[in-house]
Amino acid sequence: METTVAQLAHARLVAAGDHEVPVPATLRYTADDPLAVYLDFPAEAALHGEEVTWTFARSLLDEGLGAPAGQGDVRIWPYGRTGTVLELHSPHGMALLLFPAPALRGFLRRTYEVVAGGAEDVTGVVERGLSALFGGV
Repeated sequence: METTVAQLAHARLVAAGDHEVPVPATLRYTADDPLAVYLDFPAEAALHGEEVTWTFARSLLDEGLGAPAGQGDVRIWPYGRTGTVLELHSPHGMALLLFPAPALRGFLRRTYEVVAGGAEDVTGVVERGLSALFGGV
């Protein structure tokens, strides 16, 4: 059974004056971290010329496809009939990215085929987090 889902995302960065710039990105999901979704940007699309990964809750993506969702660094909401906006906040500023909603829905559906909603086993995630926190003590 597939334990990782990866999909190219055809994002558009909304710039000044509602100008949109294509931005390459990849959506990722892995059964090893079943509550999270990763959004990877290659070095050429990042502010400081280094690859950047944003991590946020799979449930946030699911909720944001139907209604405004999120607080803090990641916010998601529907945009018209076929779009979804991801608003990303960092110490360097804010970015608005527009994604085709059908592609996000397809990605999300595939993640639920890997790990069904409510069936997430977070034991490994907790153990890795505790190990990192205590440094193997």
